[in-house]
Amino acid sequence: MDQMLAQIPRWANESVLVGFDTADDAGVFKLTPEIALVQTVDFFSPVVDDPHTFGAIAAANALSDIWAMGGRPISALSILAWPAKGDLEQLVEIVKGGAEKIHEAGCSILGGHSVADNEIKFGYAVTGLIHPDQIKTNAGALPGDVLVLTKRLGTGVISTALKRGIAKESDVEGATKSMLTLNRAACEAMLAFDVHGCTDVTGFGLIGHAREMALASKVTIEIDSRNVQFLPGAVDYARQGAIPGGLNNNREFASSCVEGQSDLDDLFYDPQTSGGLLISLPEQDAARLESKLPAAYRIGRVIEKSRKPIRIL
Repeated sequence: MDQMLAQIPRWANESVLVGFDTADDAGVFKLTPEIALVQTVDFFSPVVDDPHTFGAIAAANALSDIWAMGGRPISALSILAWPAKGDLEQLVEIVKGGAEKIHEAGCSILGGHSVADNEIKFGYAVTGLIHPDQIKTNAGALPGDVLVLTKRLGTGVISTALKRGIAKESDVEGATKSMLTLNRAACEAMLAFDVHGCTDVTGFGLIGHAREMALASKVTIEIDSRNVQFLPGAVDYARQGAIPGGLNNNREFASSCVEGQSDLDDLFYDPQTSGGLLISLPEQDAARLESKLPAAYRIGRVIEKSRKPIRIL
């Protein structure tokens, strides 16, 4: 993808405040001095068996990009790929699950588009609003900042364990609850502090998204592997070989940017669905954010740019 984007022409437009140059979570387009649009799109194949839950997770995942920029989602367009002879009742449940989660976010569905495809895919294009002076990008992390993550890792490994029939019901329930949790509260909490940079941890895993932040901010991100938290069962399933294909792809792409290693390296590359926010902010604000948002925990710090973008301790 990076090689492809490097070949795409870029046309300057002073209203484009955030484009695709730094691989940020969403684009931002200024309408007035006080109002800008935040726009994103995300869809994927089922990660759980229940169609209603899948639809809701797809919605939560798509909405997350707006909150990662510090914005407020206002409208959504659904994107659907469905087999021509697929089960109509299952389709209804997927769309209902998504609609309910979009409504929970205070967002409105305006319509959508569907195509016939043997592989099921579902998601949303989401539009949000933000003040041009309050955008949180992945390019603002500063040396001396603390890195805070708002969800545990492991959804990809647990989803793979479920497909292989080795996952405990309680572990699947824990991962599902995490994926269904909107990042709205995390966004609202971080906006009370002097946040320098933010991104959400989704398909490229912790390392992939931390790499994007480090490169965009021209810094090195130091991750303390002892502090990273995992969903129940994730470590055991990874050790049993429940490794999703996306994890191997992430590692192949990003491992050359990493210095150091951990016994739990696999899970640092695990593709997350509806993962948490990775927030870069000063030490004193990090402590206050952790107090205000109990799910948040620090995983490392930002240092001056060194030999590689990511350092694992």
